[in-house]
Amino acid sequence: MADDLALLPFDDRSDFDDARRGQLAPPSDGVVRGTDGRMVWDLDAYAFLLDEDCPATANPSLWRQAQLNAIAGLFEVVPGVYQVRGVDLSNMTLVEGEGGVLVIDPLISVETAEAALALYRQHRGERPVAGVLYTHSHVDHFGGVRGVIGDGDDVPVIAPAGFLDHAVSENVYAGPAMTRRAAYMYGNLLDPGPTGQLGTGLGLATSTGRVSLVAPTVDITETGQELTVDGIRMEFQLTPGTEAPAEMNFLLVDHRALCAAENATHNLHNVVTLRGALVRDARAWSRYLDEAVDRFGDRLDVVFAQHHWPRWGRERALDMLEKQRDLYGYLHDQTLRLLNQGYTAPEIAERIEQPPSLAREWHCRGYYGSVSHNVKAVYQRYLGWFDGNPAHLWPHPPEEAARRYVDFMGGADEVLRKAEASLADGDLRWVAEVTSHVVFADPANTAARELLARAFDQLGYGSENATWRNFFLSGALELRGGVVRSADRAASADLLGALSVEHVFDSLAVRVDGSKAADLSLTVAWHFTEPEGRYLMRLSNGVLSHRPGREGDEADATIRLARSALDDLLTNRVALDELLTSGRLVLEGDVAALGSLFGVLDHPDPGFAIVTP
Repeated sequence: MADDLALLPFDDRSDFDDARRGQLAPPSDGVVRGTDGRMVWDLDAYAFLLDEDCPATANPSLWRQAQLNAIAGLFEVVPGVYQVRGVDLSNMTLVEGEGGVLVIDPLISVETAEAALALYRQHRGERPVAGVLYTHSHVDHFGGVRGVIGDGDDVPVIAPAGFLDHAVSENVYAGPAMTRRAAYMYGNLLDPGPTGQLGTGLGLATSTGRVSLVAPTVDITETGQELTVDGIRMEFQLTPGTEAPAEMNFLLVDHRALCAAENATHNLHNVVTLRGALVRDARAWSRYLDEAVDRFGDRLDVVFAQHHWPRWGRERALDMLEKQRDLYGYLHDQTLRLLNQGYTAPEIAERIEQPPSLAREWHCRGYYGSVSHNVKAVYQRYLGWFDGNPAHLWPHPPEEAARRYVDFMGGADEVLRKAEASLADGDLRWVAEVTSHVVFADPANTAARELLARAFDQLGYGSENATWRNFFLSGALELRGGVVRSADRAASADLLGALSVEHVFDSLAVRVDGSKAADLSLTVAWHFTEPEGRYLMRLSNGVLSHRPGREGDEADATIRLARSALDDLLTNRVALDELLTSGRLVLEGDVAALGSLFGVLDHPDPGFAIVTP
């Protein structure tokens, strides 16, 4: 992944100068804890990055990126605009208004957001929060909102159109699977260190505190829309389908500062993340960056994003935006060029390299996304998973295929003997491929597990991409020690409470076990008393659907409750019997209908196997 390291100007220290510029204070404490004393963030664990030279177990380019991400604290971008960096995966940006402060992207966790705001106030004064702005719909940009505003705070919450729908689809509907894979992607199971986690490329790590959500009160619906909050003038550019399905850049007009959200950061980003997500539109991404240059280029002196560090000076800022523009445009166009010559996604991924003019730029390096998996994502967006070869149309699932492969190759012992020779030859990718078959054919084969883990170790140590390193090393960890269950934060009570009833019902629909529900047919009328609302839910043919505004006279059962009671039930904070006894939930009609409905709901598994069957 990094054969062109010789291109890179390791003697250029301008990124280090930018990353330290304007520092007002380091974090007050490197460790952030929850109210129960549990550690949710540990910056101190990354002190080794600033104290040690690059070891043999790390790619020098990735080590440099990790060192930059470890520069943390409160920074002045320009007078009146401040960032807290290094207290979570993302940055919190704070813009001072006439009497208060606008908080942009309040991190992942309530606890880290509280710590970031406290650091700002310690050095800039006790300004009240005058508003909150979400640049896009990923959890590291909204999850800590309850750390900066409370239930009684009447302040605008600004977001791009479609924010809530996409926040739900990514963090609730597919949340359990994404959370499990994210543990690999971000290296949550690994200890930080020279042989472990070196960050994520995008930042150091993800905090593990309480996730919250306050629904937006102000939608940005079109490019060019202007808004003033506490005297802070902003002009927006919608960029849907780029780094997130709902995302926006904006200019702080009076500060001549462009916030690029997560559309132009100091690395090649993901066209699709390894944790899983909707495939992004590299073509649109490139064009929106070009639009940003055209729309704001004459009115900016600095560009900053919600990860990494700013770039100052109009010419330097535009150079970065233009090269980021061409980075995504190049990957898109070259993938389509080869796709139309009949090459498949893996073939294209082996053929495409960045042109030297981009490859030598630090901010274009693949620390978080990679050329390899981004090319495959572009292919997937246009042609899907199937490469057109009928031999690949109906393959065996992994376990069945593995048994056949191992048998054809002469049995497990023969495969491992040959794989050991390939490991000695440095053919790590092949070792991983063939040894994985042995593990899936016989997960109890300890020799195969250890050989595969050794291959993963070496692949991880050599990777320039932090997320690839984390995947390889997390796989090695679980091969040696077994599956470590990840915390499932998709069902966070605060996150659930911010969703509409429709979102909640849709999240139940994807939990229906179709085979169990196939012969069931029932209807349930939901009458909400606070806030008021009526819905008719129907289960038929294994599908759970709902219609708002229906009385439900024909329903098998009617449920009367406040919305808070539904949230308590779904998060298991209060048992159904207790809700019925207390009168918070009143059930009329066929009492068994509700039991039948909940009886066909599956439970997500936050600890499913990845590197083993």
